[in-house]
Amino acid sequence: MIQAKFSLDESQVQFLNQHRQYGFKDKSELVRTALNNLYTQLSMQRLRESADCYAQVYEEDEDTRQITEAAIAEWPE
Repeated sequence: MIQAKFSLDESQVQFLNQHRQYGFKDKSELVRTALNNLYTQLSMQRLRESADCYAQVYEEDEDTRQITEAAIAEWPE
């Protein structure tokens, strides 16, 4: 695995030192899990923002609503 160097606050170091109490075999596993969770959370946030944007366009644009409704009507059940 690739190693990285970064700075942490004292409270973050204390949290990392308690990795076993949270079920992680080592500090690296805890950090990898936290980064993966943050990545997932940020991806979901972008997806929600995109959906909100599309919903706004749908609400404000009559042509978009008509095209969407026509496509839905033709969608096989």
